[in-house]
Amino acid sequence: MSTGNPVLDYVLAFSMPETPQMKHIHRETWLKTSYPNMLSGPELGGFLRVLSLLLQPKIIVEIGTFTGYGSLCLAEGLAPGGKLHTFERNPELVPMIHRHLDGHGMGDQIELHTEDALEGISHIHGSFDLVFIDGEKKEYIDYYKKVLPRMNAGGLILADNVLWSGKAADPDQNDPDTLAIRAFNEYVHQDQSCHHFLLPLRDGLMLILPLASKS
Repeated sequence: MSTGNPVLDYVLAFSMPETPQMKHIHRETWLKTSYPNMLSGPELGGFLRVLSLLLQPKIIVEIGTFTGYGSLCLAEGLAPGGKLHTFERNPELVPMIHRHLDGHGMGDQIELHTEDALEGISHIHGSFDLVFIDGEKKEYIDYYKKVLPRMNAGGLILADNVLWSGKAADPDQNDPDTLAIRAFNEYVHQDQSCHHFLLPLRDGLMLILPLASKS
């Protein structure tokens, strides 16, 4: 199925295809949710999957589950006995998330938390190998501060939507979410405790490699 963008069509044609289950989640999200464009989709999902397979993380934290597409992509690289903790505050999405996670056969490796991530992260035991931030944009800096001290050596933090439809780069755009994303990007850029790179994938993905990591 064409995306309408020939370059993106080419990228997807030469990337690992969506599994039938992921295609089902993709379709159901577009049919049954109000903001289906929040879905990670095959381009971002495929990238998350490869990163996770590369890192073989033992503990993953995902802030913002939506319908579980990205969760399953991240979970594919979990080390044996590994766990993904994912946070979603919208109760209307919970039944759909459970269907998607259970239907993929990885429900025992993924724990869905419906509490606020800033509080719930403190209840997770151990340190983190991979973190994916895709929650409330105004809380991005707070999420980052919360997880940074708990990263393992070689761990990776990812933050989605850091271009915010290009508005982050437009000084004339100053709505609250744009200002929050811009502030987060500037905060990370000034943080001397990490390497970082803003990847122009989909809506922008910030890759953050902490230097002063936990061992």
